[in-house]
Amino acid sequence: MKIVILDGYTENPGDLSWNCVSQFGELTVYERTPINNKEIISRIGDAEIVLTNKCPIDREVIDACPNLKYITVLATGYNVIDTDYAAEKGIPVSNVPTYGTAAVGQYAIALLLEICHHIGYHSDAVHAGKWADNDDWCFWDYPLIELADKTIGIIGFGRIGQTTGKIAKALGMRVLANDTHETESGKMIAEYVDRETIYRSADVIALHCPLFPDTKGIINKESISKMKDGVIIINNSRGPLVVEQDLADALACGKVAAAGLDVVSTEPITHDNPLLSAPNCIITPHISWASKESRQRILDCTEKNIRSFLAGKPDNVVN
Repeated sequence: MKIVILDGYTENPGDLSWNCVSQFGELTVYERTPINNKEIISRIGDAEIVLTNKCPIDREVIDACPNLKYITVLATGYNVIDTDYAAEKGIPVSNVPTYGTAAVGQYAIALLLEICHHIGYHSDAVHAGKWADNDDWCFWDYPLIELADKTIGIIGFGRIGQTTGKIAKALGMRVLANDTHETESGKMIAEYVDRETIYRSADVIALHCPLFPDTKGIINKESISKMKDGVIIINNSRGPLVVEQDLADALACGKVAAAGLDVVSTEPITHDNPLLSAPNCIITPHISWASKESRQRILDCTEKNIRSFLAGKPDNVVN
């Protein structure tokens, strides 16, 4: 059994073990593979099992790799795979459906707390000597924000949204939620409302919804105009949920007080992204998911996916 991992570095930069995969056969791990079908085809070669994270596998690649029998994605999202064509060819495609719930919910709140306190900035200021040279016994260069009794509106209230809601509620916040499906577990944390109510009522808006046609660009000039002056926006779900120029404009005029983002529309971020020059905008490089614990869960699930496939009962199949 030949197994190839096309882009293993982000999942395992060296702090985890690939033994959970290599136990099943002859394993070749590429840290990165250029997004080029010729190179992808060459690296897959005659492998029967392929693991990928963001490296695409399309119709051309599938046709050029006749030994390919199984594809498993080292992530939840599988849009990089032509799943329909894989199904036509009898190739099951599996993903890792749940692994980063705790990490992503925690990270959303971390973005919010950084906006509220600018801890990193103030620590840097102290190390630069600004406190030692200050006339007063303390100083702050940004307004400090208390979250108790404020309202957070969470759009997308599945596992991750509910995790964020639980933490926000523990901080004393009122939690509003919007989702296509209301659950009993969600009702224990939040009041379900429509999006318009969230736009109108929330002091903080956090996005945890999938990217679908009806959610693409839901943070835009029109929706922002309905929000409270000084609203805070958190997005560590999907970049295209936000119309980036509209958010940059709203930050520039102060309508939006601050934004905490871990995702953008094109990743890696492009140098001309308007949010790079927007004020009060924290941007981190899509790392909400990347705790060691979460990445280990990806490997654990991937091991189970491969074992199930070899047993003739593939699991977590998306096609």
